[in-house]
Amino acid sequence: QVQFEETGGGLVQPGGSLTLSCQASGYSFRVMGWYRQTPGEQRELVAECFSDDTSNYADSVRGRFTCSRDYAKKSVTLQMNGLIPADTAVYYCYGVRIITEARYWGQGIQVTVSS
Repeated sequence: QVQFEETGGGLVQPGGSLTLSCQASGYSFRVMGWYRQTPGEQRELVAECFSDDTSNYADSVRGRFTCSRDYAKKSVTLQMNGLIPADTAVYYCYGVRIITEARYWGQGIQVTVSS
């Protein structure tokens, strides 16, 4: 059974930084990354890290956020710098399992950017 443990969310002032971490258990993943969602909106991709060491970012976070993976530990980290109020959302860790391509989600973690 797959489980994701997400940590690192919270309240931060504009311009500040947060680091989200996601620890997976159960399977190995071709892709691990993060989506986010605000009330009334669709879940949107934030960043994703592929097993070939490439990564992909939403235009709104490119240059401010960095996705990184520890393959041995089955974890993914999202370093968020230069946070702005528009980054406020629930952030969801996800993974795409190797071979089956099944997608799994974490429970979500709140990030609030406010003065």
